[in-house]
Amino acid sequence: MSDTIDSRLSALGVTLPVAAAPAANYVPYVISGNLLYLSGQLPMENGSIAVKGIVGQDVDLAAAQRAAELCAINILAQAKSALDGKLERIVRVIKLNGFVASAPGFTDQHLVINGASNLIANVLGEAGKHARAAVGMAALPLNAAVEIDAIIEIAP
Repeated sequence: MSDTIDSRLSALGVTLPVAAAPAANYVPYVISGNLLYLSGQLPMENGSIAVKGIVGQDVDLAAAQRAAELCAINILAQAKSALDGKLERIVRVIKLNGFVASAPGFTDQHLVINGASNLIANVLGEAGKHARAAVGMAALPLNAAVEIDAIIEIAP
């Protein structure tokens, strides 16, 4: 499956970055049994937050979807780090929790988080089909427009 994952990433023009280090007092992931819990990932690109601001006010839907896609790329980078470079250990993405910094009255959080869901499904195929939540927040760390965490089932 690794060749399939790598080839899908390549076909999408995605290069996974080095997994980001924690910005506070937490760990980037926890493995418990056959579950990998990934801490929230921000829309980091080239070492900085690529999409900042409030969606529906400072950030339009297309930019917010790109932010969610970047979060998904960083989720895969963290998973790769946690799994010693072996993304083929992913059995299934169980759930994504998507948080969108939202202006009052903005109600398209589900469309924003599609940016992440689509990328995960395109890269992982059937194993990428997941449950999820998409919620609006007043603000997110470092003024990020989107943050997403994940729960992933893994093989030994």
